[in-house]
Amino acid sequence: MRTEFDQELEERLVRYAAIDTQSDETCPESPSSQIQLDLQKVLRAELMEIGASDVELTEYGVVLATIPATIETDAPVIGLLAHVDTAPAYHAEGVKPRVHRAYDGSAISFPDAAELSLSPENSRYLGEKIGDDIITASGSTLLGADDKAGVAIIMCLARHLLANPQIPHGKLRIAFTPDEEIGRGVHDKLPGDLGADFAYTLDGGKVGELNYENFCADGATVKITGVSVHPGYAKDKLVNALHLAGKIITMLPHATMTPETTDGRDGFIFVADMVGNAAEAELHFVLRDFELEGLEAKADLLEQVCAAVQATEPRASITCEVREQYRNMHHWLRDDMTPVDLAKAAYEDMGLTVSSKPIRGGTDGSVLTAKGTSCPNIFTGMQEIHGPLEWISVQDMAMATQVCLKLVERAAK
Repeated sequence: MRTEFDQELEERLVRYAAIDTQSDETCPESPSSQIQLDLQKVLRAELMEIGASDVELTEYGVVLATIPATIETDAPVIGLLAHVDTAPAYHAEGVKPRVHRAYDGSAISFPDAAELSLSPENSRYLGEKIGDDIITASGSTLLGADDKAGVAIIMCLARHLLANPQIPHGKLRIAFTPDEEIGRGVHDKLPGDLGADFAYTLDGGKVGELNYENFCADGATVKITGVSVHPGYAKDKLVNALHLAGKIITMLPHATMTPETTDGRDGFIFVADMVGNAAEAELHFVLRDFELEGLEAKADLLEQVCAAVQATEPRASITCEVREQYRNMHHWLRDDMTPVDLAKAAYEDMGLTVSSKPIRGGTDGSVLTAKGTSCPNIFTGMQEIHGPLEWISVQDMAMATQVCLKLVERAAK
């Protein structure tokens, strides 16, 4: 069913997705890539054009704005967040969005990758979207609906509220963040600058999903220094750092604790990257679990494996550094479920059945919640993210916009 929001959401997502905003985990600056500011500057200008207040682009790369209250009330100040960066995991330059109108259930082909095919066979949810307008990329890049769909939804909602001041709502604060995909979207200054009683990220999947639980996450870097010797004269002298890296990977659980062997509430240890040579090698690991005890156990296991390999070759140096990334937002939200209950009521107003599956990942809301501003996650419709088969339904985005409209109206009562 088409709504008054469909065309605007489609146009916004297509326009935003074409702007390259890939974050760069190797850069320590904030934002990590200057290209993210290309979209941030567009959003800043658009917010000013539609009449938002307090519009700014902070020195740490976040666009902030206010939608003033339309009634005098003690309603909570609600924050709405989406991230502008796209994942470093796949090509993101030169995105060419394609709109497939009134999807008929057949396989979708991609002009820039003839071998690719998107259908209900490899993306089951697509089978529920017969008749919807589906947006994909062209096959050589990701689409970037993660999370430019969230950006489009918030912008559409903001424009609608500012154009219709008769709609009762309290003060809203908007934040478009960089670097979410590399775990650095929430700067230490953001909670105070946002100034919200609680907030929501628009960064979720299927219609009806409302997420308030997610992985606890750490990253780990293992550095190996071997002994470099000319291979022609290496007998009893060479210590190959790559061989030691292979031993570490081999000694970790392969059948029970990797991403491809886990689901539901199971955590994992994921070797995400390895670089180096015989002299030096570096491994990057992703550690995930829903509970801190499980996360700590995985870090302990990795450290024990590193120590065991080190013991086999004392001439080498092996270090393992574990760093915190984000935590399960439910550890804080369970003490006050007000924002969750408010969102659930808005979903039910729209006739939706609420699904609250734990996120096997994280959001800016995870970090923001830990820093004192509770921030559950609302669906956008995005599917098959971080790859060339990424797609989204325009009508799902419209439903998310309607849910947010119900939410801010309810909060003002």
